[in-house]
Amino acid sequence: MKKTLFILILFFLTISNIGAHTSHYKGIKVINMDIYRNGKLIGYSNYFFSHGKDTLEVKNYTKFKVKLFNVIVFSVSSEALEKYKYDKLVSYNSNTFQNDKEKYVILKYDELNDNFIIDGSSFKGKASTDAIIGNWWNHKILKVDKQISPVSGSIKKQKVKFIGTESVNLNEKSYILDHYKLVSKNGDLPNDKKLDFDIWLNPVNNLIFKVSYNRAGKWEYMLKNFEIN
Repeated sequence: MKKTLFILILFFLTISNIGAHTSHYKGIKVINMDIYRNGKLIGYSNYFFSHGKDTLEVKNYTKFKVKLFNVIVFSVSSEALEKYKYDKLVSYNSNTFQNDKEKYVILKYDELNDNFIIDGSSFKGKASTDAIIGNWWNHKILKVDKQISPVSGSIKKQKVKFIGTESVNLNEKSYILDHYKLVSKNGDLPNDKKLDFDIWLNPVNNLIFKVSYNRAGKWEYMLKNFEIN
């Protein structure tokens, strides 16, 4: 068990397909998600939104621990900050401690060349602006063909398939959600680097309610609650 879990600037009236659709989250203040492994609550991933006139900042705090016989065998503690202007990503910074190993991402939008410059623990270089940060607050993750790792900065090609509409029980309530399957385009990747997620989206408010995947156990990110203005 080694690894887990894991747009720039556009003025005036032009909107391209690389936007984060941050306007869809205009009233959102907080999104809190619980993290489960094999049905046991082990941590959280919480998002905090600060809205300006033409800007949005999203802070994320993620923390969890996996124990076997009361011994911590895997742990993650992460902080991240996304900054958007006119609905476009202009910067992203994260710092993650995975067990005793530090990982990071420093991403900036290069307006002159219209691309991202990434300094990450797994990748250093340029990325096209049609990629999106791979997190669980932004439903645009289901509409793009590549994502940037929020932990290490690596770029992963993906494909998304709509499975169907399902009734899902969360926190003793039933919801009608859209079920998607997100997987890696490159099937030759090692198992610990492959994308293989089941994602349930509430089409009413564009919030991801649940994420599930298997990697040394069954992992689930479940929406605990959210706050709006």
